[in-house]
Amino acid sequence: MMKNLNKTTKDNLITYGMVIAVYIIVEILLKAGMISSLLQGLLVPLCVYVVLAVSLNLVVGISGELSLGHAGFMCVGAFAGAFFSNSVKDVITMGGVRIFLALLIGAAAAAVFGLLIGIPVLRLRGDYLAIVTLAFGEIIKNVVNVFYVGIDGSGIHISMKDKVSMGLAADGDVIINGPQGITGTPKDSTFTIGILLILVTLFIVLNLINSRDGRAIRSIRDNRIAAESVGLNITKYKLMAFSVSASLAGAAGVLYAHNLASLQASKFSFNTSILVLVFVVLGGIGNIRGSIIAAVVLTLLPELLRALNDYRMLIYAIVLIAMMLFTSSPAGMAFRERFSLKRLRERTKEQKEEQ
Repeated sequence: MMKNLNKTTKDNLITYGMVIAVYIIVEILLKAGMISSLLQGLLVPLCVYVVLAVSLNLVVGISGELSLGHAGFMCVGAFAGAFFSNSVKDVITMGGVRIFLALLIGAAAAAVFGLLIGIPVLRLRGDYLAIVTLAFGEIIKNVVNVFYVGIDGSGIHISMKDKVSMGLAADGDVIINGPQGITGTPKDSTFTIGILLILVTLFIVLNLINSRDGRAIRSIRDNRIAAESVGLNITKYKLMAFSVSASLAGAAGVLYAHNLASLQASKFSFNTSILVLVFVVLGGIGNIRGSIIAAVVLTLLPELLRALNDYRMLIYAIVLIAMMLFTSSPAGMAFRERFSLKRLRERTKEQKEEQ
């Protein structure tokens, strides 16, 4: 059956299979009690970072735009989803249903912000785009910091001064408490939900890349003038990639928010955007599978090396440099190209022998 599938479909199935295989192995190890509590606490953040890396690669690798505002979209999704869950936790008691709805709301809110920001920003290119998206990410974080939002019998109350100014009734609840953020969000995030979100993200991104719209996005990346000359709507396709990426980052933010006891906007600094960009670059720009591997390795590595306290960051830096040389240096790229050609010749030879 696999022989009848084209190369793209096979590659996609291999990617899905890798994720599912890792999930099964981890679940078996968890049941056997062979994973420490420290690593168990990293399982959901790992899923969050994988989703962020894959979604950012859609913009950086496929669309060819350098965006540094991913943490801002993650912040929007996290607060939208956490606000919803805190508002309905007494009404919707099933955690699975609650987080599913929160994921939809967080993704939708981030997509709206992606559209609003993308319309003016995507007219820029290169470093200018990176600077402006970085600024928007910081603006979103600081705007969320000044909001006080509560809910009582008469509805939602909002203030940008303090929680007293909201005029909540005695039975009202403060949900967003300015710089203190949101506390008491139901911890509905699980490793299983994280894996499902990764699979959904891969399905959306891989199908978009291999669709007609994806080919249009890549043609704009490769030669903007030629794409425009054949009638492609540059703004439409760039905005499509940007808003889909923002939406998925928002969903990752929801998963992240439902794994914490306390959520503050300060957690979504530009360092988060830089970290996710590092995953994309080290995994290979445009390489979805590479982004997954880089996100997992670079998230786990500092914790696995914690026993080597004096040399932990030195080893981490060496691994970063080695990965950069392998994925981005001319020698590393030439080696991978020769390896790919060798595999292609072997596959062609096998097919001829079968015939």
